[in-house]
Amino acid sequence: MPDENIALGSPVSLPPVPRTNVFRNEQGIRAGWRLLIYLAIVLVTVGALHSLFQAMHGRPRGGTPPPSVQLFSEATTFLVIFGAAFVMSRIEHRPLGVYGIPAREAFGKKFWLGCFFGLLEISALVGLIALFGGYSFGPLALNGTQILQWAAYYAVFFLFVGFFEEFLFRGYTQFTLGDGIGFWPAATVLSVLFGFVHYFNPGEGIVGAASVVLVALLFVFTLRRTGNLWYAIGLHAAFDFGETFLYSVPDSGFLFPGHLSDAALHGPRWLTGGTVGPEGSVFCFLTMGLQFLVVLWLFPKNKSQQPAVVAAVPANQL
Repeated sequence: MPDENIALGSPVSLPPVPRTNVFRNEQGIRAGWRLLIYLAIVLVTVGALHSLFQAMHGRPRGGTPPPSVQLFSEATTFLVIFGAAFVMSRIEHRPLGVYGIPAREAFGKKFWLGCFFGLLEISALVGLIALFGGYSFGPLALNGTQILQWAAYYAVFFLFVGFFEEFLFRGYTQFTLGDGIGFWPAATVLSVLFGFVHYFNPGEGIVGAASVVLVALLFVFTLRRTGNLWYAIGLHAAFDFGETFLYSVPDSGFLFPGHLSDAALHGPRWLTGGTVGPEGSVFCFLTMGLQFLVVLWLFPKNKSQQPAVVAAVPANQL
């Protein structure tokens, strides 16, 4: 029966019909388009900076760039990808911190825990290799002043490496792709891509690239458990610092200058990782597994809280 309180012929207001199309859904611009816009901003900016650098300094020569150039490049590329995320946060009307690096937790407890367990892991990994005769520390290669200078350089350099790689693969891209296809499908795609990119490093190999995929899954697991990237950034930076400077071995196929000692890896590739470095050792899979257990212990799952950075919508909204 018709409602007696509604006069005959009076207009009836209906709820607005959501306007959706190939570019937008109920939440705004679809995730796929947001990701494309973000990547376009990054590529255009990097291309412009590269052209400006060439105009000022000429084309780069072959060989390894000097440390100052490497540090400048790592810091600049991080600022580019973070700046692009800032632009997208204005477009999407979201706080910048939801993409993984909230300022309120900057260099807080999670970061320093990550640093501690990063150093602990690389120490355990190199220790296992040494236990089986595959590593020797060697004599010191630097004097007192040089030790401090190179230690400070690598602490800053690998901090930016941690910022850059974590935010590029597990920051805005993880948030947005996860918004489209789900958190773990996005994490799997980006982790495989992370390993694929590292595979082309000088001296890298299949086993090393596979361990990098596992490392990436560990990092994204810390994101899931902690709600942001601060633990992963500390873990990443400290592991690379220990690998390159403290233990003076190749890092993902790269052999950097300024080693603390004349260390040597010797023995079968399965043990030492060969030109890849300890990341290519079979023991790396063991230490990574232990890291998963550490994260489970440090950050127990809390079903009553769901960090905004890992929230996702159904895949049909991509």
